[in-house]
Parts: sequence; structure tokens; C-alpha cells
Amino acid sequence: MTQHAEKEIVDTTLLCDKKGNLNPAAIGYARKPIIQCNLKGHFMRKKKWNYWCIFGDDIMFSATISHLDYVAVCFVYFLEYETQRYFEKTVTIPLGSRLKMPENVLETISLTNNDLKLQILYSQGETQMTVTIPDFDDDLLHADLTIKHPQEDESLNVVIPWNRQTFQFTAKHHSLPASGYVKIGDKRYSFHEEDCFAVLDYGRGVWPRQAIWNWGMASQRYGNHRIGLNFGGQWTDGTGMTENAIFIDGKMKKIHEDVIFKYNNKNFMQPWYIQTKFTHDVHLTFTPFFEREATTDIKLIKSTVHQMVGYYNGRIRLENDRYIPIQQLLGTIEEHIAKW
Repeated sequence: MTQHAEKEIVDTTLLCDKKGNLNPAAIGYARKPIIQCNLKGHFMRKKKWNYWCIFGDDIMFSATISHLDYVAVCFVYFLEYETQRYFEKTVTIPLGSRLKMPENVLETISLTNNDLKLQILYSQGETQMTVTIPDFDDDLLHADLTIKHPQEDESLNVVIPWNRQTFQFTAKHHSLPASGYVKIGDKRYSFHEEDCFAVLDYGRGVWPRQAIWNWGMASQRYGNHRIGLNFGGQWTDGTGMTENAIFIDGKMKKIHEDVIFKYNNKNFMQPWYIQTKFTHDVHLTFTPFFEREATTDIKLIKSTVHQMVGYYNGRIRLENDRYIPIQQLLGTIEEHIAKW
């Protein structure tokens, strides 16, 4: 079975044409964030989000700003690995008309209201993230994090075409060195860039009313290397494009084959298996130790996420029949069902 190679885009390209439909020239993937998301039209169908996840030594910290065309949703959560203390704060803003979602991946975005202040400032190869929440599990949360985007690093930037009217641009930026702190009440968690890494999931697209996807990822130091894993399933199947890649010290190896996620959706805490569809290039087991379940049900939107935190083990084939072993790599994996 020969794999087809997806088209690589090397020049700055607009995602949409003048009518707001998919620009055929944008179908493909790029190693730099050079796709500009000039979304317009498609009343009530546009979906935009900036999701950040930062893996610290003691906690995983996540902050998201999203706009679903008729509502803005912002959520912040953290998980302390050892105690499994977990809390999530969600703020919903009907219409969200004052929230401007940037067209480029690396661009400043902020949201402020009485419940939450979230500012993500991008400048000269660094993202400054500050989060303040007065009531976060009855405590004050304040986070101040600096995330570096090494200039030579590659990232995964891919356009998934369902058709000219429904499509998605996704950018996955992995193993970004993170430093700073998250303070919750009188507990302070420090992040050091040598072994703490951030992942950015940036999405802009026009979605069908119902969707289901799997996403698996990790960004950790492994021996002397920075390793990032990114796998997607179900939503990309049959489109000719994937969001599958491995990053080693900032260099991306694109995986052009679909991957299959095998898991028990009656018990998400059982091991998950990720394998390439036709070859043995990707052969991973994910063993969860924590389940985050997030459910939204507000009239137009119904969404259920089962996001697992745990460890990847297995191997991935590189070129020249070399394999990279994956052992106890901390990451997440999820099933997300949306009606939006």
C-alpha cells in the first residue's frame, strides 16, 4: 500500500476566497503558520478557537478562548498530577460580539470580564500568557507564563477539506518551552523551560452541524530530546489530509497516513490504542490515570468531551526504517462529540 503524499504549502496563502468558501490552493500542510484565516460569511457556522495546554512538573494548566459565531466560550482548568486535584472554570458570553479572534496563528488575543481576565500577548517569538480568576475553586488564580517559539522550530499547520463550504484549518504547535508560575490560593506551581512545554491548538473553520473527533498529543523531554506527538482521527478520515506528525527537537516528520483510535467508549479509563491504518509506522498504547469530562448543553450547542491524561508507550517509524521508542510520555487523548 503506497501512501500518497499530502501537498506541502510553502508560501503565504489565504484560507478562503472572496465569497468565504475554501480556497483550493490552501488545501495541504505547512511547516510554518503561513495560512491566513480570512473567514467570512457562513452565518452561524464559523468556529474559532485558541487552546493552550502547558505541562508542568506538578500540574497541567490549560486556557482556551473560543468563538462559535453565536457565543464565546472561555475555559481554564488545571490538574495536579499527584493529588488529582482538578478544577475547571467556564465563562460563556452570548454573541461574544466584542471578542476579536485573530486571523493568524501567532497573534495577540484577550478576553476580560468580571469572572476572568485572560491575555495572550505575542511578540518577537514569545507568548506572554496572564490569567486572573477571582473565584477559582474558592481561591484566587493568577498565572503568568512565558512561552517561547524557537525560530527554527517547525509546526503542523493543515487544512482539512470536507468540501468548499465546510473546512477546517488547524495549527498544532508543540514542545514550546514554558516558564513562569501558576498560583492558586497560597499554592504556587513553578514552570521551568528546560522540562516544561506548551502546546497550542489553533482552529479556524466552517463546520458541519455535528462532528466527532479524536485528538492525541504529548510534548515532553525524552532523554536529551524534545518530543511532540500529534494524532487526529475520525474528523479527517477520507479527506486526503491528516493532522498526524511527530516532532523531534522542533523538526516535524509528517505522517501522511490515517491513524485509527481504538478505545472503549463505555470506559474511557481503559487503555487506548493508536495505529496507522495500513502500516506499522505508528504503534502506541495510551494508559490514562485521569479523566476530564466536560459537557456543554446550551440550546444551540451540545458538546461532550472525554479528555484523558496519561502516558504513551510504543514506537514510531522514522525514515530509513529507524524507529523511535516512546516510553512513559505524558500527554492527553480525547473523544469530542459536538452538535454546534
